[in-house]
Amino acid sequence: MRGRSLLLTVTFQIGGNRQVDRFRVVERALRGAAPHDLLEAVRDTLTVHYDAVSVDLLVADYAMTILQPVDALPYTADPISVHTSAPGRAFGAQEAHVETDEAAGAVTVHLPVSVRGDRLGILTVRLPADAYDSVTARELEDVAEVLGHEIVVAERDTDLYLQARRADRLTLAAEMQWQLLPGRSCSRPEYELGAQLEPAYAIYGDNFDWSTSADHLTLTVTNGMGEGIEAALLTNLAINALRNARRAGLSLPDQACLADQAVYGHYRGDVHLSMLLLRFDLETGEAEVIDAGSPKMWRMRQGRAEAIELEAQLPLGMFEDTLYATQRFHVEPGDRLLFVSDGVYNVASPAGERYSERALTRAMASTRLLPPSQVPRAMLHELAGHRGPIDAEDDAMIVCLDWHGRS
Repeated sequence: MRGRSLLLTVTFQIGGNRQVDRFRVVERALRGAAPHDLLEAVRDTLTVHYDAVSVDLLVADYAMTILQPVDALPYTADPISVHTSAPGRAFGAQEAHVETDEAAGAVTVHLPVSVRGDRLGILTVRLPADAYDSVTARELEDVAEVLGHEIVVAERDTDLYLQARRADRLTLAAEMQWQLLPGRSCSRPEYELGAQLEPAYAIYGDNFDWSTSADHLTLTVTNGMGEGIEAALLTNLAINALRNARRAGLSLPDQACLADQAVYGHYRGDVHLSMLLLRFDLETGEAEVIDAGSPKMWRMRQGRAEAIELEAQLPLGMFEDTLYATQRFHVEPGDRLLFVSDGVYNVASPAGERYSERALTRAMASTRLLPPSQVPRAMLHELAGHRGPIDAEDDAMIVCLDWHGRS
């Protein structure tokens, strides 16, 4: 059944007058629309019930630098910059941004489309100025939220929204890696997460993963060997082994051991995968960590950035029957943790200077006021400036975690 077929008038009784519950109509249309038809469903209902003149959906590309229209595939409309546009302003701030056209008597509202902190894109609605008030503003924000959830569900059944995210063709390895990721950002009252991989369209073996429960957050940061398909296959094997162990309720050391056995059993020690595996207690801020290789952890506390030195253990798959042990540390409300791959801290400038402690500390300080969802992109931009015209020789991955704790 097509979404617009659900444009039924839903009414309720208020003081003897029949009023239209507009938001409920839009919500029902979105939930009943075909996966590829969400934009048409929201466009039809907003036109009928909110007097919208135009409705457009823009999604962020993999590099998080441009917004692309969903209904102009393949690439028949110009992309919009995240940094220098009104939709980009709403996307960065994650707040509705309103443009007023007094001559035309109209307003254009740019609304963030996000799911639990994961930024997907922007819903742009243009409507008459006299049809826009505080109630309409709140309802349109709710519409954008419902649309985001429906897009996530629809991606199981259609490639439309994933196609719109592409400013260029992905390599097969990059396709495999992106499909493995949980998202690019996530938020709960206790924490906020943001992450990014570069180069977005030709990544190799770096990866991140997270999972949350009522009481814990588990975070994995991996750095695999090799290039292309081989690196992607190694990462897929390790991540799925870790997920399998985590979902079986195993402890952190046992999760690492199972993944180690899976990698060694397949490759017999010829390749290995570096990993940071962490588990945070949402109530207390106590954390367990296993440092099995090259990803590094930094902390910013009360304005001071410092590297967190951990006890190095063997990467996954290097030897048979490796045993792992956890270390413990404590995070406090207000702490920011940064996790970086060797494709970040080992990058050299044209003069040969490594992007290590001094440059990384400076970058953490300069981005301290940004939300975690924007920190990785900003730091990778600075990293590109440090590298200069030299092409990247490795993946660069940054994961940012802000810890709020429970009151």
